[in-house]
Amino acid sequence: MTQQERKTIATPEAPGAIGPYSQAVQFGNLLITSGQLGMNAGGEFPPTAAEQARQSLSNVKAILEAAGYGMEHVIKTTVFLHDMNDFQAVNEVYATFFQEPYPARSAVQVAKLPKNGLVEIEVIAIK
Repeated sequence: MTQQERKTIATPEAPGAIGPYSQAVQFGNLLITSGQLGMNAGGEFPPTAAEQARQSLSNVKAILEAAGYGMEHVIKTTVFLHDMNDFQAVNEVYATFFQEPYPARSAVQVAKLPKNGLVEIEVIAIK
């Protein structure tokens, strides 16, 4: 892979990277986002997992749009939950961001998320 084929995507409409990584990387027609916590661009978290899922997916959407993609281009998502008991509430929010045909998805409970977040979501999109 050459640097000319790879493009870093960044937008101020989503939180900046909190480490040595990019919000997203585009390679040809493939776009891969880093995990997006459920915090706003100012670094603030809403109190519930459902609200954090909404913010996380809003962040994903902003990054996709910055690259010229939309939610309809998402083919795979991974949802990281601090507590699997939040799955249903997060799923209800998730369903408002996607339409059929739905992307493939994994959802896992993790011991801890950065900044003590409750939800983190990453996606792969293609157009």
